[in-house]
Amino acid sequence: MDVDDTIVNLDQLRRSGRSCRPRELYLPGDTGGTDLALLDSLIHDKRPLERGETLFRQGDAAPALYVVRAGSLKTFVVDRAGNVQVVGFHLPGEILGMGGLGRDHYIGTAEAMERATVCEVRYTKLQPLLSQMPALHQQLARFISRRAEIDQGHVVMMGKLLAQERLALFLCGFAERCARAQLDSRNLLLPMSRRDLASYLGLAMETVSRLFGRLVAEGILQVECKQVRILRPDHLASLCNDNQPTLHGDEAS
Repeated sequence: MDVDDTIVNLDQLRRSGRSCRPRELYLPGDTGGTDLALLDSLIHDKRPLERGETLFRQGDAAPALYVVRAGSLKTFVVDRAGNVQVVGFHLPGEILGMGGLGRDHYIGTAEAMERATVCEVRYTKLQPLLSQMPALHQQLARFISRRAEIDQGHVVMMGKLLAQERLALFLCGFAERCARAQLDSRNLLLPMSRRDLASYLGLAMETVSRLFGRLVAEGILQVECKQVRILRPDHLASLCNDNQPTLHGDEAS
């Protein structure tokens, strides 16, 4: 049997009322019930967040990472001069707080962009479990590596890509992530403000608005407030100029 055939999504394996399976982490299909029970033991109580509520702040002690169950959050950093830089947007099934691994504090702030629910995974529970479940340890290592690639890709995007390429790449990547979260990937609901999106892309807010207007005029998008309908996904993809949409996937924080 091909190795890929033995990999299953934890979210598909164990659906429950408190489903908080991170979609980024996978385990072999022969993972036993005992291992899955151990994995279940990681999940702490669900935590509801109202729009604008902070999950953790930059510099806070980092006791846990979080899996988004519903809604969405943004992560951002503030430099010594007080300048805010948005570094990530997080959708259902995605992990945030990974920046706390190996440190005693979070390197950014996480804030709900809408009403959201997250589930907590305490590091004190996670670390001993990794030695008992080599497959989980391997997948977590791969996840961390992919986060590093995403960070590097974001730096490249900020420094080299044209404004139109940045927005196209973001929209293509966001559509992919919506598909993974079982959301509509053609009719996007962008939960972030234009200001936050501009910060993430390293552009002026007026530039982002102008680019959306251009894509609408060219018949590629239909935009109404935060609703963005992708009318011509092939044309949108062509604007990425062979860059990888995964550079704008779920971001580390």
